[in-house]
Amino acid sequence: MHSVAVLAFDGISPFHLSVPTLVFGRIGAGRAGGEPSGPYDVQVCAERPGTLSTPAGFDIHVRHGLDVFDSADTIVIPSWIRGAGLSPALHTALTRAHANGARVVGLCLGAWAVAASGLADGREITTHWSSADELARAYPAVQVRADTLWSDLGDLITSAGVAAALDCCLHLVRHDLGSRAATDLARALVTAPHRSGSQAQYIPVAVPDAVDDDPIEHAMLWARTHLGDPIDLDSWAAVALLSRRTFTRHFRDRTGTSPQQWLLSQRTDRARLLLETTDDTMDRIAADTGFGTAVSLRHHFHRILGTSPAAHRALFRRTSVA
Repeated sequence: MHSVAVLAFDGISPFHLSVPTLVFGRIGAGRAGGEPSGPYDVQVCAERPGTLSTPAGFDIHVRHGLDVFDSADTIVIPSWIRGAGLSPALHTALTRAHANGARVVGLCLGAWAVAASGLADGREITTHWSSADELARAYPAVQVRADTLWSDLGDLITSAGVAAALDCCLHLVRHDLGSRAATDLARALVTAPHRSGSQAQYIPVAVPDAVDDDPIEHAMLWARTHLGDPIDLDSWAAVALLSRRTFTRHFRDRTGTSPQQWLLSQRTDRARLLLETTDDTMDRIAADTGFGTAVSLRHHFHRILGTSPAAHRALFRRTSVA
């Protein structure tokens, strides 16, 4: 069982606290009596356990202290106080847990706590666009990004706020349990099963009131249903009834990435799902996802996900059996 410690503090937003507890807690929902029955055991803790105030007009009661960090596989800081550092006790508990192998997740302003810990010095983290400049000035040793939804360094994961925090937690479920588990959970939560971490936080272009009025959305839907076919940019632009140049510009405005990179991401996600749910050969999966050859599949899969298709399939099956 994977232990998840979620840090609360006095004045925390209930929404921010609810995101990791909802995602990991729903999968690790307990049986009658409170015993966890799923792959995650979620515990909310605080530096000073007891009653904590919230800006929502009600208080919350937290039973656990920072000692739960010692046995946590993942520590989630779902928010933080802008500009605040860490107490000596919290700093020690967090860095000790990280040194012992716990992955540390800072959602939204939780990136402030990650930066204050020193764990991100010389590294790149993501936070909400509205606080990125201030965070970068406060911690010049940290590279702060405001143009991505989330960032995964393996041991340190950070995200932008609100919906991006949900995307980030679903990404972690996908990493731990595979695409099928994340997709099923997203369906239960009625949210998108996957938004790439490289997607822009803020797209300064109005989305049409109806999908029918959005040629880029129409082209994206068409591409998802034709991933196994060769898709050249001119033919794809024609689906949107746009010129190649105009299509490329509008696509980047709409998604924050290029059509080619978006298509590679979609094909990789489809390949990952097939690796997890079928016994198809690499050649068959490469053909069905538009990579053409197993060599091309392995190249792009490793470049995007940092592992080989065979290793991912083996890891997923070991995790599923466990």
